[in-house]
Amino acid sequence: MKETMIKKGAFWATVAVALGIIVYYSFTPGQVSGSSDGSITILKNEVTSTATFYPVTVDGTKMEVLAVRATDGTVRTALNTCQVCFDSGRGYYKQDRNYLVCQNCGNAFHIDQIEKIKGGCNPVPIGAMDKQDNGNSLIIPAAYLKDQTHYFSRWKI
Repeated sequence: MKETMIKKGAFWATVAVALGIIVYYSFTPGQVSGSSDGSITILKNEVTSTATFYPVTVDGTKMEVLAVRATDGTVRTALNTCQVCFDSGRGYYKQDRNYLVCQNCGNAFHIDQIEKIKGGCNPVPIGAMDKQDNGNSLIIPAAYLKDQTHYFSRWKI
């Protein structure tokens, strides 16, 4: 009798863990929803002043898109790679308060500048022309992502 109860308990514990994993990966902010064409969708109401990094794999190349809410309330997006340091493989960003810091050279880039400045040591912007804003979400097309894979060919995150 005791052995049967232990087996049932172990079974239900396994089921609970499996369901927890499924729920976590299905509903955790930082996940992107994909479509059959390979585009990604970011829900704007999930974006805060803490940068969210969205992993994406395009044609076998691991990439990340970042989204953050600037101090003016707008949602800013970029590739999580530096326009100068990307080739080092360590040109990606981590957030320190209102700044993103390049992990290769240490350049700090204010979140309000994301998408606004192109060129130099800062995240590769995903500007208005490169995405669709449907009001509730931002859609980054598969074709755009595919064109940007060269930035991640040596990525070591």
